[in-house]
Amino acid sequence: MQRNLIIGIGIISSPILFALAFYPDSFSLSWNQGRGGFLFALAFVVAELFGLKVGISKNRLVATIPLAILVIAYLILLENGFRTTIEDAAETYSVQLIYSWTWMWDFIIMTGFVIASLSIYFGTRWIRLSPAGPIFLGGSAIILSLDAFFPYDTLGPLQYFVPHLVNLNVWLISLFDLGVATARDNLMFLRGDHGPFALQVFWPSAGVHSIIIYSLVMMAFLLKMNIPRNRKAIYFGVGILGTITVNVIRIFALSYYALKVTADPERWEEFHSVAGEIMFLPWLFIFLMIVMTIETRRIKKLEANSNQK
Repeated sequence: MQRNLIIGIGIISSPILFALAFYPDSFSLSWNQGRGGFLFALAFVVAELFGLKVGISKNRLVATIPLAILVIAYLILLENGFRTTIEDAAETYSVQLIYSWTWMWDFIIMTGFVIASLSIYFGTRWIRLSPAGPIFLGGSAIILSLDAFFPYDTLGPLQYFVPHLVNLNVWLISLFDLGVATARDNLMFLRGDHGPFALQVFWPSAGVHSIIIYSLVMMAFLLKMNIPRNRKAIYFGVGILGTITVNVIRIFALSYYALKVTADPERWEEFHSVAGEIMFLPWLFIFLMIVMTIETRRIKKLEANSNQK
């Protein structure tokens, strides 16, 4: 691996590593309450760039250093009053959810930085060399903006599939005899070992945002891979089914927690805040690695057979 490429990855990583070192509490895995997504975006960038035989000149590396410093300065300013300024601006733009609004700007800034850095390194070739990380960050920013301006069920099309997932969850609870569960639209009424619990499910909690982010990242990932279209379609479809399955498991886990662990709203909310991303993000990364491994082995096998002939 070329030395300059390693340095380039280090420069792109520096703002994220700075935030992780100085503001570790901000790396919550909750999709709208922290910077946990930065780590997975960084993992995508490293995974795609690692082993590339593409040179980066010293001048291009130097050109990205001021950008990294500016992002680090932004992170420092946030902790010294600028976050309050962003929060105060929310009312001006009729923002409904402050958390999604404030974290949205973190993801916008990081998206711009990563795209700018990759563009300086590789020009327009970055779109084929390393698109997954920037698209993951940009997709997260878009989802956060939707949640900030159109929270809960105000975006009807995104809410459409939620009642079906809720009904499936009620069926699973009955199947495993975990308690009493009934559904009405996006509402679930549960009664388990710790008393009654009402759960209202909106599109982000149902994992619709994860399907959108998966689709964006997977399309970018498959675009750069030189494999037949039918194989790309199969991988994409399998990933969609896997993402939906993860979302079903997530809602089921949230229900199980209320039925069997606690019906206390505060303790349940703590679990809810991490249950989605702790399942979806590892699944996304692992699935992409599986696809990459399968295709790498397939290509090596084809090359070996070709050499034998």
